Amino acid sequence: MGNQILPTESLPFSIIGSTAGITTTEYEPGLANYDIAAAFEKIAPKNGSYEHEKTWHDDNGHSHVRASLLGASLSVPVIDGQPALGTWQQIILVDFDTRPRTRTVICQIIGE
Repeated sequence: MGNQILPTESLPFSIIGSTAGITTTEYEPGLANYDIAAAFEKIAPKNGSYEHEKTWHDDNGHSHVRASLLGASLSVPVIDGQPALGTWQQIILVDFDTRPRTRTVICQIIGE
């Protein structure tokens, strides 16, 4: 979003789909490429047993579980025309699916 001044009070973001989530974090390689993935692997392992996979005969049950835990939406307040984020905090989309997909993020502008 750069240095654009926003005349709003809130920026809600939402990801369309059930195998990706949206959150904020410090986007640095160790955290983004390893730590977050390792944490989700402990919570919902790729090789776990998922009823979803038995029902649909696919391999992304863990993707749905992970996305549900992370969440599909995020709201960022706007203060003095700027998104209220920390110095290193960035909004990120985390795609948990097992195959490439086109993702759509919706951002509404709420306020003045």
